[in-house]
Amino acid sequence: MKKTTFALYFGNRGFMPGELITGARDDMIKAVTRAGYDYLIMDAEATRYGAVETRDEGRLYHDWLKSHEGEYDGVILCMPIFIDENGAAEALKDAGVPILMQAYPDEIGKLDFQHRRDAYCGKFSVTDVFTQYGIPFTVLKPHVVHPLSETFAQNLNDFAAICRVVNGMKRFTVGCIGARTTAFKTTRFDEIALQKYGITVESFDLSELVFTVQNMKTDERVREKIARLSAYTNCSNVPAKNMETLAKISCALDDYIDSYHLDAITLRCWNEMETILRVCPCVLLSELNDRGIVASCEIDLCSAITMRAMNLASGQPTAVLDWNNNYGEDENKVILFHCGPVAQTLMTQKGTVTEHKMFAKGDPGSGWGSNEGRIKAFPMTFSNCQTKDGKLIVYASEGEFTEDPIEDSFFGCGGVAHIPDLQNKLIKLARGGFKHHTSVGVGHIKAILTEAFTNYLGYEVRDIDR
Repeated sequence: MKKTTFALYFGNRGFMPGELITGARDDMIKAVTRAGYDYLIMDAEATRYGAVETRDEGRLYHDWLKSHEGEYDGVILCMPIFIDENGAAEALKDAGVPILMQAYPDEIGKLDFQHRRDAYCGKFSVTDVFTQYGIPFTVLKPHVVHPLSETFAQNLNDFAAICRVVNGMKRFTVGCIGARTTAFKTTRFDEIALQKYGITVESFDLSELVFTVQNMKTDERVREKIARLSAYTNCSNVPAKNMETLAKISCALDDYIDSYHLDAITLRCWNEMETILRVCPCVLLSELNDRGIVASCEIDLCSAITMRAMNLASGQPTAVLDWNNNYGEDENKVILFHCGPVAQTLMTQKGTVTEHKMFAKGDPGSGWGSNEGRIKAFPMTFSNCQTKDGKLIVYASEGEFTEDPIEDSFFGCGGVAHIPDLQNKLIKLARGGFKHHTSVGVGHIKAILTEAFTNYLGYEVRDIDR
């Protein structure tokens, strides 16, 4: 993941002590670099005190920012004092990226005119005017915070995640490989609605993939893919012919991703691959997710959308899972499961590729490719979305995967999740028309997703926690 870069903005107001701004420039540079991020900053000599006050100075900053378009992921609007909101609005009206509002705290014992900042009050002045102008911005707790504090370091990490989600979701392309499985109307979606949000769907007929695999030679590339998959997970039980087919499908998926610049894919995974090619592609989706390429199964394109958002927020693999089983009598626990598309990174250990037990029941030998294992314990966020009436509607909530055991006879890849107030949340999901899948990501990132979805991307968020 490339290092996040922030453009730094410093405000000023004529009758406030301008000498505080020089220190703010030094503080913010130190804070950003210490947190592991890059920065862009306008020359200190370009304006008085190296900050923006007037509309003319705002235009100067605006043009400087425009000259660096594409080089920054977000803007940090630093208020060392009660700054002029007009210059700020002029400067950042076309920023096109998230803007973090940071205001300095005053210190007890330093409330004389030479040291008093009044940024606590001034922050409202800026947020009010930005709201009037329709310039989206981010405000985090606490209201005022020193750049060199540990609290602001966490603010920076959260803001960087918001920037990654917003910039990664504004425009991206999902490859839809195969038609929706006839039995699963639950995974229907509206392509035109998604395009309104910058999400392009490229659709491919599954017969093209099957034809490509059937006519692909077992060359060096395929042999390298066999070696990669064998190193990735335990493939020792897979017959050589089926292993070769899995490798060819993986090569074909790579070609779709490269040729069409796909940021994510969703795949029709049953039952043509099983009946014609004698494999199921679960392990291939697992490996793609571990490579950072979001991949969902069952043509659940909506899950791929929220998987991508959480992948951008956390920088770690995500997964799409079934709301599959109750866990005994505990109403706040659920077994989340799928046949094997879960990234190894999210599992307790390497999986084992087996014959898919559901397909083997009626057609033995048809389902080699299920990557069996268990999901490890970690704090998690779960989210999904739907298209309805031209809108993209999304939910997000939090829980944790536990170390609770699941018996060995339970096939596929599953984990026990503890989710507070689960039963009420399930009712809201059912009443809201959400599907039997949810996507999961690492860490508690609901606040980051909600900020990105509502404030910058225009998604409609359903809060299932209230």
